[in-house]
Amino acid sequence: MNPAKRAEIYRRLRAANPAPTTELIHQSPFELLVSVILSAQATDVGVNKATAKLFPVANTPAAILALGERSLKRYIKTIGLFNSKAKNIIKTCRILLDKHDGEVPRSRDALEKLPGVGRKTANVILNTAFGEPTIAVDTHIFRVSNRTRLAPGKTPLEVEKKLLKFTPDEFKQDAHHWLILHGRYVCKARKPDCPECLIADLCEYRTKTTADAA
Repeated sequence: MNPAKRAEIYRRLRAANPAPTTELIHQSPFELLVSVILSAQATDVGVNKATAKLFPVANTPAAILALGERSLKRYIKTIGLFNSKAKNIIKTCRILLDKHDGEVPRSRDALEKLPGVGRKTANVILNTAFGEPTIAVDTHIFRVSNRTRLAPGKTPLEVEKKLLKFTPDEFKQDAHHWLILHGRYVCKARKPDCPECLIADLCEYRTKTTADAA
């Protein structure tokens, strides 16, 4: 895929959604951090339902520690892997209080040292909470990047590096959100909705679906 085609893909995605953002409901970097930790192998809708009850009660590291692991589990028990996620959130809260004055750190290195936080989660926090031009490659972005040939790669890290290399600077801040939403609602895993796709003529996917198949 050539640079002109890549730029046009992003131009169209921007025209359709000029101010994209995460679908995880949050009011602070800490709420976003907790939500992203909870979102692993879970839907944003499911996470939002849980945090809608949790955050009014506890939405700071100190408040969640005061709540305790057992009570925290009651709020997030509808989310997959809630036992391990509760442990990670409690450990993360302790680290934030002990080492970061209760604030979410703005460095990748510090973020990745938090329990339950890997490269993808760190990228989401850096991008969405702090406005850094990072691109977090989840299953949707990995699929879209390979299927369209926007940034093909065998691993999420390879795709991330190619996206950062090939995405024009003016689009980097929002690329993560455009691509994840496109993968979630249009370029879906089983049946991509090619007839309704606004970049179908630019996409290099060889087996596009038809109106009858979509």
